[in-house]
Parts: sequence; structure tokens; C-alpha cells
Amino acid sequence: MFSLLFIPGKNWQLSLAELTAYLQARQINFEIQQFTKKFFIIQTQQLLDSKVIEDLGGIIKIGTVMLELSSQQVKAAYVKHDKQAEKQVAEALEKSGIVVQIAKQIGKVFFGVSVYLEEDCLKTRAGEIQRLLGSAVKNELAAQGKKARFMGFADKSQGQLSHVEVLKKGLVENKSEILFCIGKETSWVATTFAVHNPFEFQKRDVYKPRQRKIFGMPPRLAKIMVNLSGCTEGKTVLDAFCGVGTVLQEALLIKANVVGTDINSWCIKAAEDNLKWLTQEYDLQNGDYRVVQSDVNFLSKKIGRENIDCIVSEPDLGPALRQIPTTPYAKKIIDKLMPLFFGFVEEAYEVLKPGGKLVVVTPYIVTRTKQVVTLPICEKAENINFVRIKPFSPEIFNKNINNIEALMGLESLVEVDSRHLIGREIHVFRK
Repeated sequence: MFSLLFIPGKNWQLSLAELTAYLQARQINFEIQQFTKKFFIIQTQQLLDSKVIEDLGGIIKIGTVMLELSSQQVKAAYVKHDKQAEKQVAEALEKSGIVVQIAKQIGKVFFGVSVYLEEDCLKTRAGEIQRLLGSAVKNELAAQGKKARFMGFADKSQGQLSHVEVLKKGLVENKSEILFCIGKETSWVATTFAVHNPFEFQKRDVYKPRQRKIFGMPPRLAKIMVNLSGCTEGKTVLDAFCGVGTVLQEALLIKANVVGTDINSWCIKAAEDNLKWLTQEYDLQNGDYRVVQSDVNFLSKKIGRENIDCIVSEPDLGPALRQIPTTPYAKKIIDKLMPLFFGFVEEAYEVLKPGGKLVVVTPYIVTRTKQVVTLPICEKAENINFVRIKPFSPEIFNKNINNIEALMGLESLVEVDSRHLIGREIHVFRK
């Protein structure tokens, strides 16, 4: 078994749901050993390739766990400054092989330290812990005759290197970023072997030839939704509201066959242009895609029945609001959208193969009185024999984890962008 450490994006629940769906779709046996808002510890039966991170939208870093420590001992060393505890942690680091790995660099050694804390009460100590751990590693390197410097921060509350910094400093190639994750009872030390490259997502977002910014979905979220659908290489994915093709792009990158439909003829041409650009930019010479103009109510006539493995779509979420809506106005938005969504769900059932999955976004509106107004798509879906797939199931967690109840209660996932007043509620169904 391999023990791996994952650093999620801001929406950690969405990141964890995507990661588990990704592993399950590829039949990779795994077990979640621990999860927090800041990091996940997962055991797998096979070591993941570093390129896995290119397939994920919600994971920032992946590391190989080299050492487990008692958090009581770590806090004694780096919070209470107990010299004996500091010595014990330093000795454990030496035995773990982390320092030997870093010392393989030719010439002066450069390494980084990132500290992730489960408990918010320790947040102000992150920078200090980073500095103390960095000094311990530097001293051990000096004992081996290696001159070294490490990347840290003067600000005591800033203890993590960003993925951009890790990329620019070449820390992944040299296996020289240490991830120090402190949980309530156990702490883990890992070395980063894969890091999210934001410049690739930016390229697919900003530099694709055709844009539709007001209604656009970020490539990162599109990638997450594709993974939630269980899409893998060779499967056929449909986006019935394809717009300029963002979802189709992310599915094509994992070598799926993609089909897009939209009622807007401009969107059809834009999606074709963007997909052509993507196949050239990423050398996808055998990329299989087609885009068809169609009203969503006639999907089965255009696409055919039971031809699609996965559907990943974000229909109209309502008007671009300038201010937080009242509850009555939010309900009017939902009432106006319901026929579109209900018609789509009916057609989605017809075009999906048995066992195929539907991932659909519905509006999530928080009103002025803090009431949440959503679209009741689940009852409609279940009435036409869709089965709701919850984001998490108990069998993927280690039996000793005792804080999974809140996750088990989740029936959908919510993504709220601070720039928009209508958020996204993500649902997964299986035919």
C-alpha cells in the first residue's frame, strides 16, 4: 500500500468528491485514512503517476508520505519549544529518508517547506513552524556536508508555498518540497511529487479563440464535473448546453469522445473553433468530437437513444444579478427555469446508456434574508427512474475515522463563486 497526501483547493468537499470519483472510475483500490479542510491522507494499492494531477481540477499538490508523528510530540516541539521533543522530531526526519532525498541535488541545496494545520487555533503559528522545521532540515543537511537554503516566510501566519512558487523553483523535480501536515492527533510529513499547474487552466480559459465570459464555466470546475461523471478514456460524453465548449475541452483532454449540443448557432461555431484549437494546442490528433445545434427537448432525436456514457451539463442558471435578490424574486427565477431543467432531465434519461451518469448544475441562490432557494430537480429525476448518487459512501473511509457523519449527509455539492450572486449546486444521477 502507498500512503499519499493530497492538498485540496478552497472547496475541499468538492475536491475530495472529485478525487474519490476519479479513483473509483479507474478501479484504483483506495481508502481514506484521514481528511481535513486542508489535507487528505489516502492509501492506494498502486503508486499514482505524477501526471494524475493534470486530470484533476480540485487538487493542488500530491505528496508521498514519508513519516507519521504524534501531533502531541510535534506541538511540544514547535509550539511549546520543548528541546527534547525538537530533537526527537529531528531524529525522526533523519530516519525517514527525506533529508537524504533532498541532499541528492548537485551543488547548493534548495528546498521548501509548507505547513498545513487542521486546527485553526494554530493558524498564526504556521510560519514559525515552517521556519523551525526548515532549520532542522538545514542543520541535518549541514551535518552531511551540504550547504542549503530553504524557502519560507517572515509572516508567522503564512506557512505554505503556493503551487506557482513550487513550479517556478523546480521543487517537484528535485523532490525538495516538504509537506508538513499537522492533524489533531497525527501529523504527516511528505514530499511533493505532483503540483497543479494553474497556467494550463489559464491558457484554456483565457487564450482559447472564442470567449463567452458572462456565462462561462471555469475549466477547473468543468474538469471536476467531468470526473464526477466517472468519465474515462474512450467513453462518450455529452454536454447538452455546451456554450463555447469548456466541458467538452476538459473531457477531450482525458481522451473521451465528446458530443456537444446547444440551441445557439453562435455557440456551436465557437465550440467547434475552440475544440479545433485544443486539438492543435495539445496535439490531440485523434480527438473525437462533434457539435450539433439542437433544442434540448429534442436530444434523443438528434443524438439517438442510449448512445451516451456520461452527460455533464450546466443549463441556464438565471439572469446575471446585480444585487442579492429577495426570496420571492429568487423563487420566480427558479419557477421560470424549471420547465427547461425538467425537459432536459427527461431527454437525458433517453440518451444515456443503462448505468450512465448525469452530472447537472442547478441554481443555488442565497437571498437577502439568508434563505437558500434551489431548484427541486431530484424529485423529478427520481420520478423518471434516475438514482441519486451521493458524493460519499462509508466504505471508502477507514473504519477508525469518526467524523464522517456530515459527509454522509450530503446529497449534492455546492460551489459558490464570490463574483456571482447565483451559485452552483452539483447533482449526480445514474440511469
